[in-house]
Amino acid sequence: MSVWLPTSPCTPEACAGHEGDTASVPRAVLRLAAAVALILLGILGAPPVRLLPAGPRHTVVRAWSTALVRAFGIRITVHGSPGPGGGRLLVANHISWLDIPLVAAVLPCRMLAKSDIRAWPVLGRLAGWAGTLFIERDRIRALPATIGTITGALLAGDRVTVFPEGSTWCGRAQGTFRRAAFQAALDARVPVQPLRLTYLCRDGNPAGAPAFVGDDPLTASLWRIARARGVRAEVRLLPRIPPGRYAHRRDLAAAAQRAVGGARAATPAPDLLPGVPAQPATPSATDRDSANRPAASVHHWVSSSPAAASSLRTPS
Repeated sequence: MSVWLPTSPCTPEACAGHEGDTASVPRAVLRLAAAVALILLGILGAPPVRLLPAGPRHTVVRAWSTALVRAFGIRITVHGSPGPGGGRLLVANHISWLDIPLVAAVLPCRMLAKSDIRAWPVLGRLAGWAGTLFIERDRIRALPATIGTITGALLAGDRVTVFPEGSTWCGRAQGTFRRAAFQAALDARVPVQPLRLTYLCRDGNPAGAPAFVGDDPLTASLWRIARARGVRAEVRLLPRIPPGRYAHRRDLAAAAQRAVGGARAATPAPDLLPGVPAQPATPSATDRDSANRPAASVHHWVSSSPAAASSLRTPS
């Protein structure tokens, strides 16, 4: 793993315990069976669904994603309105692999995911059919091409979701938003839609079971979530940041982080997560302008679109 990759101090031992009610083993097995059935249904149905017009396709994706989250016994609560359609960059805090179907249950979109997922059995193929954009996280030189791909999707009117922390956190604390993906919103001149994702227990405290952090195996995460009871997923659609409000991706990323973090944005991580060290403040290589400024050729093809703005004209 490259040293510049974002990391989180959260660990399964410190963060992923479930203190609420637990489901019986038979119920947990039924939940997993239902989830597997839905995934297989998604694989079989993905090719024909891709041929549907955008409206019906989004309806099907929303229904399937909602059913997948509910299969694990998790209720979904949504606050806010998605607003008008059109291309936009959705940015959210990252807690779990559940974040992906959770966001899709509210706003069907194209996800930005690490390229490793493409090689996952079954799920990798499903992600590809869903239009996922893959990023090679350990190859910094591939970053300009990824930003160009995101920009093209936004200009085509797609919604693209990214998790700018670059790693999962447990939800009690938050990582720094990396700036690179925000360049695509500046280049395409589209709004940025911040989303705040929260998993809560019945008593309103953060739920640990959904957290997929550190070296947590996927199988352990699946079983932990299937055994948990009374977990509620909350999605807050925060006010959009309109294009043109910020000229620099640094300021745009900071504004989005403040919106997503809310009251937590000004609170040091150690106070929120006792015993877990705070994330170092030193910016990663992807935050340094010299590392992730797209080359001239990356966005040159965009100049033919009246909505486009070359990254060379955007201060960075």
